[in-house]
Amino acid sequence: MNPEPASNPDSAAPEDAERRDVTPRSQDPGLLAKLSIASRIYGLKGIIAPMLWIRDWTDYMRPPPEAPNIVKTYEVRPHLPVRIFFPKSYDQTSPATLPLLLTIHGGGFCIGHVRDDDDWNRAFADGQDVLVVALNYSKAPGAPFPTAVHDLEALILAILADESLPVDRAAQKRSRTAILGFSAGGNLALSVTQLPSIRRHKLAPAAAVSVYGYLDLSVPCGQKLANRPFKPSLPPPRGKDKDGLANMIPLFDWSYVPYGQDLRDPLLSPYYASSDSLPPFVGLVAAELDLLGHESWRLACRLAREGSAAHGRPAAGYQTPDPKSEDAKSRVCGREEVSAGFGRVEVLDETGRPDKRFAFEENWGDGGVKWLLVPDALHGFDNKPLREIMGGEETMKDGEVKTREMMDRLGKWLKGTVWA
Repeated sequence: MNPEPASNPDSAAPEDAERRDVTPRSQDPGLLAKLSIASRIYGLKGIIAPMLWIRDWTDYMRPPPEAPNIVKTYEVRPHLPVRIFFPKSYDQTSPATLPLLLTIHGGGFCIGHVRDDDDWNRAFADGQDVLVVALNYSKAPGAPFPTAVHDLEALILAILADESLPVDRAAQKRSRTAILGFSAGGNLALSVTQLPSIRRHKLAPAAAVSVYGYLDLSVPCGQKLANRPFKPSLPPPRGKDKDGLANMIPLFDWSYVPYGQDLRDPLLSPYYASSDSLPPFVGLVAAELDLLGHESWRLACRLAREGSAAHGRPAAGYQTPDPKSEDAKSRVCGREEVSAGFGRVEVLDETGRPDKRFAFEENWGDGGVKWLLVPDALHGFDNKPLREIMGGEETMKDGEVKTREMMDRLGKWLKGTVWA
């Protein structure tokens, strides 16, 4: 279960005020704790497995409208099929090429399925005229870190070499390829793009996007609860005084992280990746009602500060927020107030301008950072199956509207800035 710890020799963790002399490492919790955690995670996987089988069989017998055009396997990982979505406007007999978005599903490295984001992938492919390929990877506990990272590496290289896909290979300045991941997939998107084989490839992703990513595994889950707002005035489930991830993350960590592993290895916790080890453009999207939001906010601010300073631009407005500050504006990723307007993504400050705590974009020609904190939204707000599980009619409708707005903003950023 526990292979030798892995690290990326080309990636050095940044010098950061919160970095300590002693780097934390994963600890063996003891036999009884291991038995308890193992029974819970395998029990959860056992419950989910027949549900996935039924869903797969139903989809096979009656393909839903969001189904991919092709499900394909590659010899490098024949047990990990990928799902390929052509835009509805695209003529597959045409020689025309398309920009490529690779997506990675979430699930705490343990329980997700490549089918989970079909709705999102289909909507983005059709709405943005982009070729979308949903990647797959082996799941923990059977396949702990860094197995998933190298599964994705192999599949990405195979996809980029696949001449049957209409990928734009003629771009001169930088590729028209990007990678995006959800939750644990956000972690993996920022991890796999650090590998030299990916980073130095001619079609290397010009942008990596993390959507409510789990980016810093070195901070205990309980400490992160102080970094998210709670809004009891919102209807359930958004108004709850607990975070649903708080009980799940310890199970996922035990399943994915080998004992003795450096928790600040940038391949495991990409929050610690150096700027030059990541793609030139990085997008970070977070949900305000999510204990993982603060680490995405901190990374967005650090990358914006470092990139601005390196290009001789003012960087004072991007000081890294302090997760332990007594000032709520630095400690909490968001605010106590409920945002005005149903389904709105934009948040204004006291002067009526866009609030940089919720959104900013910095571009310096050959790179940039995009930050978006989706207000009053839960982790997984953009995932239709998760919305239906969480329930709450208003919450589901709000998430659906905000998902469309988020997609539109990401599409405009990719096409208008990253791939321009």
